[in-house]
Amino acid sequence: MKTLIIGMGALGGLIAARLRAAGLPVWLATRDAEQADRLRASGLRVTGMGSAVNVQATAIAPLDAYAAHDGFELVVLATKAHDAIEAAPKLSLLLGPNATLLPIQNGGVPQMLGDRLGNCVLGGLSNLGATMEAPGIYEQRNAGHLLIGELAGGESERTERVRCWLDRAVEVRATRNLRGAVWSKLLVNCSVTTIGAIAGGTMRGYMASPEGSDLFNRTYDEALSVALATGAKPETMLVEPIPPGWRGGGGASEGRDTWIAKVLTAYGDVTPSMLQDIRRGRRTEIEFINGYVVNMARQFGLDAPINAAIVETVHAITSGRLAPNPGLLAQVLQARTHK
Repeated sequence: MKTLIIGMGALGGLIAARLRAAGLPVWLATRDAEQADRLRASGLRVTGMGSAVNVQATAIAPLDAYAAHDGFELVVLATKAHDAIEAAPKLSLLLGPNATLLPIQNGGVPQMLGDRLGNCVLGGLSNLGATMEAPGIYEQRNAGHLLIGELAGGESERTERVRCWLDRAVEVRATRNLRGAVWSKLLVNCSVTTIGAIAGGTMRGYMASPEGSDLFNRTYDEALSVALATGAKPETMLVEPIPPGWRGGGGASEGRDTWIAKVLTAYGDVTPSMLQDIRRGRRTEIEFINGYVVNMARQFGLDAPINAAIVETVHAITSGRLAPNPGLLAQVLQARTHK
């Protein structure tokens, strides 16, 4: 299956290197010619979990150098969310009549691309933990996997064909409920990841304060209410997505503390990826995470004031008006109260 990987950051680089190491025909697309030249010279190296690999970065070029006549059967889109949406016009020219596009971004990107590009889009998300130590040098942080499935749900021959192909290099699982899986990861990103970015630390750190605990519960429950309103059925990932005895509104329920302990075990000590983006001066994916929840809430006649306040706070941080710190959590709760 002739495959193109778009995006050579942590996730794209990891997948590309492992595909190359497995001897599969794969081409690589970068942001620009300078990045392609740099990676061509350095090669691709993976350390950490799984087998170490060191491969050459041949067949690499800027995205603009590729076209539909290149005949790719599978295009894996591993850019940041905003880059994926911005690339949509180019992707429509790149994809041949029988090609499959597999976006693996956070939030609602697969559905957004499906709405724009049609049935060529196969939904995906990543539970692979990876960091880019330097251009071409990647560390795999966990024994995670890719999860793929049809946006409309159910099984398909295409899903199984792509799963079998990519599974030669990284673990890939198929789901009949991709939409539910996307929402399950989104629930974690909206709360664990974004609140950690605002507080400037891990979930375990901010959950030690009353404001952090309250904000987590309210953010999670608000996003979950929106997910259920859309008709999605969140799928169990590392933790059951619907807390026991859940009634909404961030209130206490029997078994809630035990559920939070499981969330902390799974995610509590992870440095949020959004916080890493902020520290490196990179654009965040806030519009595709909490911002997506706010937009979906509007479509279904709901309000998501706390997620909206979080979006505003992250924008204030990235614009330099605020800096991540635990004191911002109380401000977000107050902003929510006054909306």
